[in-house]
Amino acid sequence: MLDAFSAWLKQQTPLVLPKSKLGKAVTYCLKQWDRLEGFLKDGRLEIDNNCAERSIKPFVIGRKAWLFSSVVKTAKENGLNPFHYLSYLFEKLPNIDTTDKEQLAQLLPWSTTLPQECRVPTKSK
Repeated sequence: MLDAFSAWLKQQTPLVLPKSKLGKAVTYCLKQWDRLEGFLKDGRLEIDNNCAERSIKPFVIGRKAWLFSSVVKTAKENGLNPFHYLSYLFEKLPNIDTTDKEQLAQLLPWSTTLPQECRVPTKSK
């Protein structure tokens, strides 16, 4: 079956446009042929890297969660209400030039220009 597939790939090469999706797929498959044969010759090898992908998935998902929790923690440490601060960011960020460092600096948790509603009210004694 693999010999027939290899022959078909070689037959398709001059018939397909190299930059078309099919052309790219044919070229990729032919370039990876040695690896496919290696998998078939050595039963210890996996056909895919799903096991490795699954093992790193918690770290990839965790990285995004840790980044978000870091923003929340930094807001709290700077006397901000995280809900109000994040709401303010979600409102302002889409409307500013994110390459403008001065505009971005005004949104940082330690900025003195943040609106009062972002701040946690101080308790008076």
